[in-house]
Amino acid sequence: MINLQLILRFKNSTDTYRGIINFKKGYQSRANIAKNEKGDLVTDCHSILARWRNHFSQLLDVHGVNHVRRTEIHTAEPLVPEPSASDVEMVVEKLKRHKSPGTDQILAELFQAGGRTIRNDIHEIINPIWNKEELP
Repeated sequence: MINLQLILRFKNSTDTYRGIINFKKGYQSRANIAKNEKGDLVTDCHSILARWRNHFSQLLDVHGVNHVRRTEIHTAEPLVPEPSASDVEMVVEKLKRHKSPGTDQILAELFQAGGRTIRNDIHEIINPIWNKEELP
């Protein structure tokens, strides 16, 4: 049984609460039972491990598969179209006011107060990033 004072010495509050919950539950035995290939119950630790090893080796066996190929999807148009000017305008309008700025230290109110000029500039910045799929 775990000593409650030992639990309270943990630096992490999550570990402390987890330890208290386990302490309150008390000892709970675990059932170590599995079914073998025939469907019979197995309780021996080594037999259970062997059964799990066999199960996952069969599940993950890809040697029997002959034609596993990696294919690419080619489409005539992009899966997600690039954002339009109206999309950018709608997103800027939905920005919440009086919130802390992000890492760029630009307030949402500045984007909203900038009008159509700022929104068009944002749109011109976003589209090449969207098409190249990489940040500058």
